[in-house]
Amino acid sequence: MNLLRKILFPFSILYGFITSIRNFLFDKGILKSCSFDIPVIAVGNLSVGGTGKTPQIEYLIRLLSPKYKVATLSRGYKRKSEGFILADATSNAEILGDEPFQYYEKFKDIQVAVDADRKNGIEQLLSQKDKPDLILLDDAFQHRKVKAGFYILLTSYGDLYSDDFMLPTGNLRESKIGARRANLVIVTKCPETLSLDGQNKIKAKLKLDPNQELYFSYIDYEDAIYSGDKRMKVEEIRTIDKLLLAGIAKPKPFFDHLKSKNDECLTFPDHHHFTENELLAIKNKSQNKIVITTEKDFVRLKGSMLKEQLFYLPIRSSFVKESENFDKTIANFIKEMD
Repeated sequence: MNLLRKILFPFSILYGFITSIRNFLFDKGILKSCSFDIPVIAVGNLSVGGTGKTPQIEYLIRLLSPKYKVATLSRGYKRKSEGFILADATSNAEILGDEPFQYYEKFKDIQVAVDADRKNGIEQLLSQKDKPDLILLDDAFQHRKVKAGFYILLTSYGDLYSDDFMLPTGNLRESKIGARRANLVIVTKCPETLSLDGQNKIKAKLKLDPNQELYFSYIDYEDAIYSGDKRMKVEEIRTIDKLLLAGIAKPKPFFDHLKSKNDECLTFPDHHHFTENELLAIKNKSQNKIVITTEKDFVRLKGSMLKEQLFYLPIRSSFVKESENFDKTIANFIKEMD
């Protein structure tokens, strides 16, 4: 923890007090939450960014879209638009935000919507002629004006919420007590070979209620990089000089997975909108080498001056074990709503 964050500790106490009062008012029904009669699953976290919400939403899309009409609803962070928008052929990352646009590009059989007001967003989706059977709320754990039917809380293996502090000293958006609202917790970005002993140590730290389920997941990198109709095996590019580019919250695992001795890594802020000058500087620095970026960054960069040399590495969220139990829990929730 750096010195400035320590100095700001009194503000963390104040921020924690304010968020606790807000949650208390919602818990007691003084502030009203709206619920819906279709399955609504909220995926979120207690901390700011970098817990792997996007791959987890995509896991749920793959799990549920073969059986149900699925819609995702996000706020559309850093989009250059306002209000409710349902993605269509005219949409792009600037209109939807990078993550919703990524869902739209990858999953053509679902509805993708954005609205900072999740209640209005759900009502708009349900007013559509072809309304969804269920809705996945992206990054909505603190959006308490909507009461989801099921809550999935994510926390990173290397940055557990149980070890964190409230903003601005730490990265927590609300008190650790908020974890009690979760139906299940997923510890993300674990080592693929995380031992049972390691899992039990984390379980002891999190101190979940008896009715809460706990799972462990890891980032599963694909064995190839892609650019439009081009494809290259990751093993083929290990010995090729390249430039690695990331505008995500925690890029180190991405760099570590691909980096070779002579590669250069460029880091930008999460959800960064690249200027023409920045793109020109990246292009000059690359010296016509291939540029590999994250899938989330690719949806913003694919039409840029880098497009001829730009590739991305897809990722998935996979469970260390008990994926069948997770799938069954989600299926049972949906059946109970029928």
